[in-house]
Amino acid sequence: MAIKITKYYFINLSLAVVIFAIGILAIRYYNHYVSAYTDVTLNSSVLNESRKVFIRLPANYNPKRAYPLIIKTDGNFNLDTWDKALTKQAKSEKGDKAILVSIPNLFFTDTRNRDLVPPYARQDVNTQARPEGETLIDRNGEADKFLAFIETELLPYLSAKYKLSNNRVLSGFSAGGSFVLYTLHTKPELFNGYFAFSPAAWYDDMTVVNNVEAFLTTQANKIKSPTYLYLSVGGAEHPLMLKAFDNLESALTANPNNNLVWQSAINEGAEHSDNPTLSVSKALAGFSKFIKK
Repeated sequence: MAIKITKYYFINLSLAVVIFAIGILAIRYYNHYVSAYTDVTLNSSVLNESRKVFIRLPANYNPKRAYPLIIKTDGNFNLDTWDKALTKQAKSEKGDKAILVSIPNLFFTDTRNRDLVPPYARQDVNTQARPEGETLIDRNGEADKFLAFIETELLPYLSAKYKLSNNRVLSGFSAGGSFVLYTLHTKPELFNGYFAFSPAAWYDDMTVVNNVEAFLTTQANKIKSPTYLYLSVGGAEHPLMLKAFDNLESALTANPNNNLVWQSAINEGAEHSDNPTLSVSKALAGFSKFIKK
């Protein structure tokens, strides 16, 4: 028996496919660009675009009290871990409540590498150094602009909106970790806590490591007040990541600084995506101990 297929069948089928695709896109958008906290959109003249931030206030937030500030990259990624760690810390006798601000990447435009890769490394990340006499110049990262957005637009907005203490942390994972290191060696005064989880310091033949080392060797006097740095990596991560981590440790060991307290940890058996989940509580505990000295 022949089955008659009409044009309405194809129209309905096409509509069903479109509706399904829109539904999937909506779910992805919600998971990426909507948080469980307070979502605020800032119109950035520095970046020439609107940027959303997720703001998690402590339980029983008191607007008259000054709170430490934590800014992290990558929006909703690992945000649940941060929420649990901060809740646990606040319940402990020695724990400090904090305001957490997470910056998501744009949704419809891929801005992660643009924002987080330092301006001395290629945006389209590469393991090798740039060839000499390169004729087709790859675009570099624009972490300098993203940092300017944080310094001149986001921080003033937060300072005007909330009462903040002098304790401020910048945290990032992978490319975000390289952004944390870039901030440390270019604007160390902006934060007194830096958390770099699995930092992608291997870009362009270890150029991030080299810039950090050069800073520690020749410009470490720019760290004018006590500053805390926490580095971590998963023991099962890519050999390049482990090599970069080892090189960072060597540079820090070879160039001690009275104003820079640093700790590092290798989470044995952890893959790249596992490491930040295992690192948040340890970094918070280290920073809490640091600011209480």
